[in-house]
Amino acid sequence: MRIAALIAISMAALLSGSAAFAAPASVSVTVGPALQAEAVKTLGVREVNDLAAQLQRTVEKRLAKSPGYDGARIELVLSDAKPNHPTFKQMGDRPGLSYESFGVGGAKIEGRAVAADGAVTPIAYKYYESDIRWARYGGTWADAEGTFQRFAYDLGRGRSIASR
Repeated sequence: MRIAALIAISMAALLSGSAAFAAPASVSVTVGPALQAEAVKTLGVREVNDLAAQLQRTVEKRLAKSPGYDGARIELVLSDAKPNHPTFKQMGDRPGLSYESFGVGGAKIEGRAVAADGAVTPIAYKYYESDIRWARYGGTWADAEGTFQRFAYDLGRGRSIASR
């Protein structure tokens, strides 16, 4: 009985110790210059910055569940984003515009993954919805957030995303 308990304790310590060695990937997201300019002009700086933070949280959450990029640095650039509904800034700039207005949206993500050994893998991913039928029912950034989910899922599966 004592031996079984000792083995169980040893295995638990071994498993928890090996998990401590694997550092999760660090993720950084910046907004590309073209999207920054569009944010200032039409979309709204706060909303675009919130969208970049959403991308970072989505990727971090997915990579925490997967060992594919442990110890890596994921450096992403949110290059483009199209909303499904008008943003607050757009509605403020054009008083006749309504939140009832809708269109297709999406996003474009670029960057690189720097592995723990220094190997660099370029990353590029974009998705823009082509079917307007569902655009009415989502939030302002529904298609962009869907793009983030698909991107994070593929990245978390260890797929090098060179082009989409």
